[in-house]
Order: sequence, then C-alpha cells, then structure tokens
Amino acid sequence: MTLEELQQAIYQLSAAEQLTLLDNLVQAVKAKQEKPVDRHALVKQLQGCLKKQGQLIPTDADIESMREERLVEKNL
Repeated sequence: MTLEELQQAIYQLSAAEQLTLLDNLVQAVKAKQEKPVDRHALVKQLQGCLKKQGQLIPTDADIESMREERLVEKNL
C-alpha cells in the first residue's frame, strides 16, 4: 500500500478506528526514538571543549563575562 492509498484509507475509518491508528502510530514513533540524552555527560563534554590547555574550566561567572564582552564587541 502506498502512502497516498493509506492517507485515503484513513478517511474511510470510523473515528474510533482513527484514534486507535493514531495511538499505534504514536507508540511506533516512541519506540523508534533515541534514548534520552545524558545531560550530565553532555555538560562534561562541553566543559572539555571550553577548557584550554593548561587552564581551568571556566566558571559560570567567567562564561557570563565572556558573553558580556562578546555582546559589547558585537554592538559597538
């Protein structure tokens, strides 16, 4: 069955059957989703990107200062 035929067939289903189909589609998409991102690991990776050789990882205050400097440069 082609996608177009499937789309046309959907309109021939009852409302209850359409809801069941929708539920099945949602479950199928959820099953294919990737596992949740480990945010802690992601933060550690990003900290590694910010770290310069021989320097400590920037603190939140350092990053805020860098952002402010960048905004000043950008808007001057």
